Amino acid sequence: MEEKNITGIIHFLLLGLSEEPEMQPFIFCLFFFLYLITVLGNLLIILAVGSDPHLHTPMYFFLSNLSLVDICITSTTVPKMLLNIQTHSKAISYEGCIIQMYFYILFGGLDNFLLTVMAYDRFVAICHPLHYTVIMNPRLCGLLVLGSWITSSLHSLTETLMVLHLSFCTDLKIPHFFCELNQVLHLACSSTFLNNLVIYFSVGLLGGGPLAWILYSYYKIVSSIRKISSAQGKYKAFSTCSSHLSVVSIFYGTVGGVYLSSAVTQNSRSIAITSVMYMVVTPMLNPFIYSLRNKDIKGALQNLIGKKIIKG
Repeated sequence: MEEKNITGIIHFLLLGLSEEPEMQPFIFCLFFFLYLITVLGNLLIILAVGSDPHLHTPMYFFLSNLSLVDICITSTTVPKMLLNIQTHSKAISYEGCIIQMYFYILFGGLDNFLLTVMAYDRFVAICHPLHYTVIMNPRLCGLLVLGSWITSSLHSLTETLMVLHLSFCTDLKIPHFFCELNQVLHLACSSTFLNNLVIYFSVGLLGGGPLAWILYSYYKIVSSIRKISSAQGKYKAFSTCSSHLSVVSIFYGTVGGVYLSSAVTQNSRSIAITSVMYMVVTPMLNPFIYSLRNKDIKGALQNLIGKKIIKG
């Protein structure tokens, strides 16, 4: 194939989930609805935590940060997809593609780190309840979130800077609804060995490390719960981490599904459809999981909505 210098690239083409014209209105309405629910649901969680003094605890501080990240990761990809469908265009500029790639890697990594931090919070709360307020002090909570941002930012910056050094062929069609890193690498004419090496290293270190810590935390949590004598005490202890466990299961289940599907099949369109689960559906489900399974959040939401109705 003919190579084109990186400075000569005008735009990539995002082929989306389907190229059939009759499917575009359905896809637009579906994703617009999912995006609206995601933003409103997570925004309500943030407002509820901020407005209720009883929720000014480490657990809900991390939850509000997770909700913010969920809004951001969905906003990185879906609005551009909706705009392309509305304008009957598949184009995204080279600069726009790089920026989109940076932010979706950034917020995807933050999701991963925040879920790990929340697992540590539950570990301390259940395994060391008498020292919880001392260990999970505001300074440590702030440092954990700041460390998550810094680590994820550096990782995202590394991945995107390495893409800038690639040259691309004349075929710049991405069979996806956003600039997914692996799909962009497949379009490169120059060697992507270092890029793939960094990806594998990142998945092992920044993906496997947090997952291993979450599994260890829940192993210790289950061990501590088993030592509780009363059934009511066991239920109360487990209920404090059931929402987080549900979110972790969905997040790693969907991400794992994407990687497994990419390993089993070379069909890029099916991989793109699978990616919808962790890029769109999972951020939408998180507010429902926490609000439906958590009495404190439900109470705060009722108070928040009640105040708005009274003011209205």
